[in-house]
Amino acid sequence: MTAIEQTEAARPRGTRLPRRARRNQLLGAAQEVFVAQGYHSAAMDDIAERAGVSKPVLYQHFPGKLELYLALLDQHCESLLQAVRTALASTTDNKLRVEATMDAYFAYVEDEGGAFRLVFESDLTNEPAVRERVDRVSLQCAEAISDVIAGDTGLSKDESMLLAVGLGGVSQVVARYWLSSRSTIPRDTAVQLLTSLAWRGIAGFPLHGVEQS
Repeated sequence: MTAIEQTEAARPRGTRLPRRARRNQLLGAAQEVFVAQGYHSAAMDDIAERAGVSKPVLYQHFPGKLELYLALLDQHCESLLQAVRTALASTTDNKLRVEATMDAYFAYVEDEGGAFRLVFESDLTNEPAVRERVDRVSLQCAEAISDVIAGDTGLSKDESMLLAVGLGGVSQVVARYWLSSRSTIPRDTAVQLLTSLAWRGIAGFPLHGVEQS
């Protein structure tokens, strides 16, 4: 059950939940409010009301709005990183790896909870703690992609990282455009198109240790 589903299940006031379940429920309510209103317009009153709890209960788990936002951001940055790592490990066929990684970004953006907006479209990036987390997950995703590129092509660490940042950046930017434009292109078709574009470039680097005819 997702955090938002737990929010729906536990919304009536007066329901006692185990601490972990209550925390997840509050995170689900906070996600709904932050995604809909942005950080600056959201209020702890709104989040408590959405969760069906009193403000004192909310403050028992999170001392302030920023701490709540950061906990939510940590959760969804980790989800993105794990999705990218899982995609890279899903096959040893490099074209399919590119496709799986592209699809990981599209799936992340398409998720109905809208958590990607906290990571890629936050209205709080001037806050150092938020900026650090967003930059870190972007770097970690790029490092995961870079490791595969370096291992397969023999390119230097810096060269591989440059390509990885490009692939990750293209993936999330195009996925967000695809969603925001309400494109009539199905997700799998969009992923295939982007994969074809990226593969034409990355396939130009020969596999390391493989003799070319």
